[in-house]
Formats: sequence, structure tokens, C-alpha cells
Amino acid sequence: MEEVMERVFRGLNSGVYRVGFATEQGRYEAAYAQLFETMDWLEERLATRRYLMGEHITEADVHLFTTLARFDAVYHGHFKCNRTKLTEMPVLWAYARDLFSTPGFGDTINFTQIKEHYYVVHTDINPTQIVPGGPSLENWAQPHGREELGGSPFGDGRAPGAPSAAERITPADNPLLDDEGRVRL
Repeated sequence: MEEVMERVFRGLNSGVYRVGFATEQGRYEAAYAQLFETMDWLEERLATRRYLMGEHITEADVHLFTTLARFDAVYHGHFKCNRTKLTEMPVLWAYARDLFSTPGFGDTINFTQIKEHYYVVHTDINPTQIVPGGPSLENWAQPHGREELGGSPFGDGRAPGAPSAAERITPADNPLLDDEGRVRL
């Protein structure tokens, strides 16, 4: 698992930042190539297994999900990681939706805060601080079909309950949540 997590971290989690903050064309191109090499590797790896390490969610999946959840909304445009959108990579996109629909994942995503943070804070990349209106989020609720690969998210453990009232994301910030803070699919 450590090897997989290291590759995901270097190639994707920190890779999007190396692409986005590159100040020289050559460095941008090298980081861009490594980023999409990693995404292509993930697309291939996840074609035959439901989760990164096999049958159940592990820490590796949690680390990968945080970047995938932000990819189309922020990294694709804002960080110039624009070869392919996540929604155009069928396996990774289905994997991201599978995790999104799992308790503890989608019910903790505040899409409004994610976009506002990146587009407002990085004034060197976005001096106007304009936050884009898209992308549409409804496609996160489409069926993913990954159950066919077997496995179960939590193995013999229990799924977490809904977030507490203090941690609850509102439907205004994640339109796929109901009033109880659970993902509506």
C-alpha cells in the first residue's frame, strides 16, 4: 500500500500543484506528463478492482478521493491540468462516484467552499478572483456500476453515520445532499 500511496501522492495529489504553480514551460510540461501518466495508471489499475488495494476502502482511497473530488471543479481549469477531465476517464470517474456515494465521502464535500478557496486565494493564478459557475454537479449522482467488481466499502466494519449538525454541509454547498446531509442518489 505504501508504494501505491507514494505514486498517487507524487503523481496526482502533489502533481496537480506542480502543474498549477509551474513558472517555467518545461517544468509545467514535465509535471503535466507525470500527472496524466499517473491518472492513466490509475484508470488501468481500477479497471479490475473496486478499490485501490482490492476489496475494501483503505487510506489510499481516501487520499486519492480528495484530489479526484476537486479535479474538474478546480485542477482542470485553474491549475491547467486540462488534457482530460475526470468525467472523461470512465474508470476513474465511476470510481470517484462510487466513493462519493459512500457514507463519509460525498456527504463531507462542500463544492462551494472548494471552488471559492482555490479561485480566491491564488491571486497569482487568478488575479480577478472570479469563481466559475461550473461544472455541473448532477453527474456525481449517476450510477457507477462498480458493485460488479465485488468488495464492500467497509469490509466487516460499519459505515459512519451522517455528519453531526456542526459538520453538516448544506444542500446549497453540495446540491446532491438532502436536508439530513446524506447524499441523494
